[in-house]
Amino acid sequence: MDRPLDPDFVQQQRRRRLGFAVVATAGLVAAWLLLPRWLGPSITRERVRLAKVERGDLAASLSASGTVLPESEQALTSPVEARVLRVLQRPGATLAAGEPILELDVAPARLAVERLDQQIALRETDEERERLALERTQASLDAQRRVRALQLDSLEAQLGRNRKLHAEGLIAEEVLQQSDLAAAQARIELGQIEFELKNAAASTAARLRQLALEGGTLRQERAEAWRTLQRATARAERPGVLTFVVTDEGVTVRPGDVLARIADLTRFRVQATVSDVHAGLLRPGLAVRVRLGERPLPGRVTAVEPSVQGGAVSFRVALDDAADPALRPNLRVDVEVLTENRVGVLRVSRGPGLVGTGAQELFVVEGDDARRRLVRLGVASWEHVEVLEGLQEGEEVLVSDTSAFGTARRVRLR
Repeated sequence: MDRPLDPDFVQQQRRRRLGFAVVATAGLVAAWLLLPRWLGPSITRERVRLAKVERGDLAASLSASGTVLPESEQALTSPVEARVLRVLQRPGATLAAGEPILELDVAPARLAVERLDQQIALRETDEERERLALERTQASLDAQRRVRALQLDSLEAQLGRNRKLHAEGLIAEEVLQQSDLAAAQARIELGQIEFELKNAAASTAARLRQLALEGGTLRQERAEAWRTLQRATARAERPGVLTFVVTDEGVTVRPGDVLARIADLTRFRVQATVSDVHAGLLRPGLAVRVRLGERPLPGRVTAVEPSVQGGAVSFRVALDDAADPALRPNLRVDVEVLTENRVGVLRVSRGPGLVGTGAQELFVVEGDDARRRLVRLGVASWEHVEVLEGLQEGEEVLVSDTSAFGTARRVRLR
C-alpha cells in the first residue's frame, strides 16, 4: 500500500531540480556570451602590424611605375637602301667616338658621288668655254671699235677741212654733205659696236651666273651624297655602349631603318606612367622620389606627354643624381610624385591593410579586441595616409592584411 512521501524529501527534490535548472540556464547564458568570443578569429599581437593615429605633416603624392632609361641614346639610321655587308660590333660593346659599327654596300652611293663629280666637271668646262668665247668676242669687237674710232676721227677731220673749204667757196655743198653723212655713219657704226660689246659682256655674265648656280647646286648634291656615303659605314658619334645593332649580315635595309643604338650608360633618367585619372595633377617641376631598393632617389618631372595611351599618362623624370651606381637600363622602379604638402593633419602609417583612399572599414584596437570601423581616408604618401573621419588621435589601427578575417566584425588580440 502506497504511503505519502515525506514533505522534507519532496522539498529537497524540488530544490535540487531548481538548482539544476539555474545551473543549466547560467551555463547556456555563459555559453551564449562566451562562445562567439571562443569561436571568433584571434591573433597574437606579434603577428600583426599596428599603427597609431598621430598628427603631423603629410606630403601628398601619386604612385607611378617607371623604367630607368639612358639619359641620352643615339640612333643610327640607314641613309640609303643597301645591303649589310659586315657587322663589326655586337651589343654590349663599349665604343669610342668615330668607331665603326657595321658596313653597308656603298656601291650605289659611290656611283652617285662619281656621277655628280662628272656633272660638276662638265659645268666647270662650260664655264671655261663661255669665258673663252666672251674673251674672243670682246677682242674682236674691241678691235672693230678701235678701227671704227680711227675712221670716225679721220672722217670728222675731213669734215672740218671741208667746212673751211666750203666757207671759202672752194668746194661744193654736195661734197660737204657727203663728208657730214660719212662721219655720222661712222659714229652710228661705232655706237653699234660698243653696244654689241656691252651686250656680249652682259649675256656672257648671265650665262656664267647660270652655270655657277647649277654648279653650286651640283656641289651641294655632291656634298650630301658624300655625307650619305660616309654614313653608310655606321660610326659612333659619341662614346657609349652599343645596345642594339642589326645582326644579320646580307639583310637589306631601307632609308630610315635603325641600324644601331648607342647609349650613354653613365647617366640615366626615368620614364614613368600613372593612371589618367591623375593627369590633371601632373605638371613639370613637381618633386619626385624614385624608390631604388630601400632608399629614395630625388628628382623632378621635366615633361608630361600630352596624349593618353591605354588609360595611362607618361611623364619624364630627371634625377638629381643621374649617375647613381645602382641605376641600370630597363630597371623597373616605383615613382612617387609629390603633388602637395599638408601640415598638421591626422595621419596613419601605410600598410597592406590600407587599400587606396576614400571610405573603407579598418580594424581599430579596443582593449584586447580589434573591431571594424568605417573610416574615411584622404591623400596618401609612401609612408602615411591622411585620416579625414572615423579615427581619433592616439588610436591604434591594424594596417596588416586582414583579408584572412573574412567578414568578421571583431578580432581578438592575444
